[in-house]
Amino acid sequence: MPLSNLIASLPIHPSKTHCIFRLMRILIHSGFFSQHNVTENQLEIEYVLTDASMLLLKNNPLSVTPFLLPSLDPILTLPWNQFSTWFQNGDSTLFETEHGMSVWDYIGRHPEVNHSFNDCMASDARLVSSLVIEKCQEVFNGLESLVDVGGGTGTLAKAIAKSFPQLECIVFDLPHVVDGLQGTQNLKYVAGDMFKEIPSADAIILKWVLHDWNDEECKSILQKCKEAIKRAGKRGKVIIIEMVIDNEKRGDEFVETQLFFDIHMMVLLNGKERSRKEWDKLISSVGFNDYKITPVLGLRSVIEIYPQ
Repeated sequence: MPLSNLIASLPIHPSKTHCIFRLMRILIHSGFFSQHNVTENQLEIEYVLTDASMLLLKNNPLSVTPFLLPSLDPILTLPWNQFSTWFQNGDSTLFETEHGMSVWDYIGRHPEVNHSFNDCMASDARLVSSLVIEKCQEVFNGLESLVDVGGGTGTLAKAIAKSFPQLECIVFDLPHVVDGLQGTQNLKYVAGDMFKEIPSADAIILKWVLHDWNDEECKSILQKCKEAIKRAGKRGKVIIIEMVIDNEKRGDEFVETQLFFDIHMMVLLNGKERSRKEWDKLISSVGFNDYKITPVLGLRSVIEIYPQ
């Protein structure tokens, strides 16, 4: 699209039109657009979408916009200003210092935030499910049942249930998340608390769940997972989709992004992103004697863990 057409299509004041060129210039430099032609006339410069900006389009099924928007909301950005105060008080998180309550309490009290959070997780699940199903089909070989713990509105489980119709899938989450949601032939929704009991299945999926919690809380969750797969009568496994921080095998920018996510967890929750050594210690502490890490999801990996 030529710059002249772009300006004409935007609801901006005439005195600000000259600023659009400068805005587009930095967006080109950042990789969100490319310049299609070379001309001295700014108004004739044509801009083309890149792979990065394609992921921001609302009509793209794999759009990450619902995932990014909450991260820019003052609800989540203001706690970052509380580091000095937080280091000197007894609050669990910077979010608590800013808002006076935990993230989970805040989400539970504000339906619009809960809706935004569910959209955020669904957006991420669409992207992850497309990669898991394409590149990790062997993960689901031999399974007859599966529970997606903390599965939200079921985006990941729906994709798995559709691709593997032999699987009986359960989306397991808190009552206010799954109440009123309708299942399909091989998928159903179950309300409950993962710290109390998890439905039985051959496999349990935990996608971006454990990074929300500290090590002791993660041990409790994994213990409930182990009990659930043992009740199913097979050896079973837990499928974890999380980051594995590895400074030695990844480029600096890659690791830097993972480390910023770790700080993000410190700001919002009492959790963290973990290194391979930390995963090894956590997994073995709950009696899982074998695990396999498959780094196929960009920042995240598929971690399959097996009980003794």
